[in-house]
Amino acid sequence: MDSSTSEKEKIECVEDNKAYCLAKSYFDLKEYDRAAFFSKPLTSHKGRFLHFYCRYLSSEKKKLDDMTENSNDPDENQLTVLRRIRTELERLHQREELDAYLLYIYGVVLRKLSISELAVTILLQSIKKEPLHWGSWCELSTLVTTREKLYSLQLPSSWISHLFTAHTHLELQQNEEALQIYFGLSSAGLQNSTYIMAQIAIAFHNLRRVEEAVEYFKNLSEIDPYRLDNMDVYSNILYVTDQRVELANLAHKTNQIDKYRTETCCVIGNYYSHSSQHEKAAQYFQRALKLSPGYLSALTLLGHEYMEMKNTHAAIHSYRQAIEVNRRDYRAWYGLGQTYEILKMPYYCLYYYKQAQELRPSDSRMLVALGESYERLDKLQDAMKCYWKAHCVGDIEGGIALSKLAKLYEKTNESDQAAAAYTQYIQDTESQGLVERDDQGVAYKFLASYYMKRKMLDDAYTFAMKCTQLADVMEDGKSMVKEIANLRGGEAPAPTILVMEEDQTSFAPTSRSSQRSSSIGGGDPENEMDPVSLSFNT
Repeated sequence: MDSSTSEKEKIECVEDNKAYCLAKSYFDLKEYDRAAFFSKPLTSHKGRFLHFYCRYLSSEKKKLDDMTENSNDPDENQLTVLRRIRTELERLHQREELDAYLLYIYGVVLRKLSISELAVTILLQSIKKEPLHWGSWCELSTLVTTREKLYSLQLPSSWISHLFTAHTHLELQQNEEALQIYFGLSSAGLQNSTYIMAQIAIAFHNLRRVEEAVEYFKNLSEIDPYRLDNMDVYSNILYVTDQRVELANLAHKTNQIDKYRTETCCVIGNYYSHSSQHEKAAQYFQRALKLSPGYLSALTLLGHEYMEMKNTHAAIHSYRQAIEVNRRDYRAWYGLGQTYEILKMPYYCLYYYKQAQELRPSDSRMLVALGESYERLDKLQDAMKCYWKAHCVGDIEGGIALSKLAKLYEKTNESDQAAAAYTQYIQDTESQGLVERDDQGVAYKFLASYYMKRKMLDDAYTFAMKCTQLADVMEDGKSMVKEIANLRGGEAPAPTILVMEEDQTSFAPTSRSSQRSSSIGGGDPENEMDPVSLSFNT
């Protein structure tokens, strides 16, 4: 009796292996429905995983096909399939028949269905059963939206949990915390990990420490010259720093290694975009999306190219797809804000800029864009707050926030505040070597008029003469010089002007001898000028 039972089990095991091998073959051929059908009778953990994973991938593939065909509701069929998968996995979970990998599939399905809290619980169970499955960690990271949420997770005591924490900090734009963990891991023996080196380079890029980011990417290429992972990020850095030759070399190198890799297509697309060949650039980003439909970088960059080609409808579609892939991608939110700004839809514009600013609270560009939106809606006090904060966090656009703040003070007849803001703007731009800007002419003209009205003729003459050196205000400067010459009747007393103090939220009077020429916020002003991400709009 025992021998016949044992023989029967062996036969069933052989049949299961045959069915698994057949289903796995169809899986390798990306025939997911056939693979799911032939793996359905399997009862082993491995067989069940293959069955549910094929059903999930089939629904994802059909969703992408529907999107390509511009279906009105591409998600409905997928949601039906996902709900069925969830019901079956929930039943198995109640019977405690799910291993780490089936729990992973269960967590992914729950995330797709926007059942976030339960997804976190299931993914944590998967991680506890198999701590070294990085896919579960990555899925869990997408569900962590705040620092508090990250610290509240009950993670297993494993070295890989440190990688997860650093990865999540980086996704949340908490770059300093991420760098601290990565440096700790490097000093603990992982100094030659190309993954950690790439993550450090990305963190430096986010912090606008471009030279250090480039150095890490160069070291990465020396250690692993045929590595294409993250090379699209490297090409972004070369793009924004205007390193055309290096970008061309990188495009040539990646094309020789593997012309059909997603990263290669993005690198070549950036090269063509830098050369103002936007149609060719868009073709390469589209090719990248055919290779990897949910590739975030390609979606965002394609949106930028559509903006350059004035195709706002396609740009909106690309940016929204990028947000669906990762709601924490501030570039997509910012791109949507720019698109609706072009379409003159200020309320939409305000909403998307707010989302971008929440993701990048210390990025002056987000604050300036938000301030401009408030200004269009005639919410001047809110606009002033945005411009002031943009200046305080470090204006990477060369003092544009102060210039806009001064113009608002001028508009609201707060002349003293406007004079202080213009004065600080001039000090900042001159210390950074920025000359002959249109806003400087406006500032010189206002200050010359401001001091003339207060009979401070020496200062008025100084700014009037500077006006004569700029084409847009030259004639105004000459007129004011003549008027000052007529008004002169003696030496004016030592003037008192207004400057900003670091610990104040407004402007305060002080004597000229106590003025500070350094910009508020400290640090090297030239470093603060380094751009962070691609922006194809001038």
